[in-house]
Amino acid sequence: MTPRNNNNDNSSSRLVYSTENGRIKLPKGTNKPKAPASDGIIRLLRETKGRNGKGVTIVTGFELDDKALKILAKKLKQLCGTGGTAKDGIIEIQGDQRDKLLDHLKAQGHQVKLAGG
Repeated sequence: MTPRNNNNDNSSSRLVYSTENGRIKLPKGTNKPKAPASDGIIRLLRETKGRNGKGVTIVTGFELDDKALKILAKKLKQLCGTGGTAKDGIIEIQGDQRDKLLDHLKAQGHQVKLAGG
């Protein structure tokens, strides 16, 4: 057997990311990648995937920071009288609440579209 050639001349120029549970761990000091910029349209869609057949209304398109998004989610949940969450720039409201949210967001001056089927 011949020994491997361990040439470490260019090892510092390569950046290797390790994954755990499908997520990329960024080296210390690097910034978190930002979500793509929105086109200014709020989209409402109904989704049941991964929820044992129970539907939620997904609200996307807001360009808000996490704190403002959580405040808006709280107001929308109170409007619908149901639970939900805000995470990763998306608001999830339990149940099919598209009609209530559509009327409310249009009254607030947002451009809103129903997305999906």
